[in-house]
Amino acid sequence: MVKLQEKESTISDSEWEAMRIIWTLEPVSSTKIIEELQAKKDWSESTIKTLLRRLVKKNLLSTKNKGRRFVYTAKVNQTQVMAEAAQELLSRMCDMHKGEVLLQLIANSPISKSDLSKIKEIIATKEKDAPYMVPCNCLPGNEKMC
Repeated sequence: MVKLQEKESTISDSEWEAMRIIWTLEPVSSTKIIEELQAKKDWSESTIKTLLRRLVKKNLLSTKNKGRRFVYTAKVNQTQVMAEAAQELLSRMCDMHKGEVLLQLIANSPISKSDLSKIKEIIATKEKDAPYMVPCNCLPGNEKMC
């Protein structure tokens, strides 16, 4: 699998729509991708084919020609891509408030018991070395509270 950092650019909202279908159904034909995307969006077949070509060009998908169809497979791992996109967003935020954001995400997201158990383990490990408060990193050299 290719790492997300090795891709050419970020994934657009439209590309996320296509990638979610591909990750779920892969390997999947262009016909099936078009069918699924048109059930969700009012996009033409040519728009979807252009979108798929862009994803191949960005090195996010591989494609094989099977007869008159193209079959697509993701070259990037879904969880890794999601984590890197979330990390990119968090990197733009004040360190002091990231914990609050993560709490809201956990509170407002569907999470399995298995994942909650893993979250508890990570928290227990991080708690050993966690500072009482995380300083603000908004102004270089000035770690005042926001």
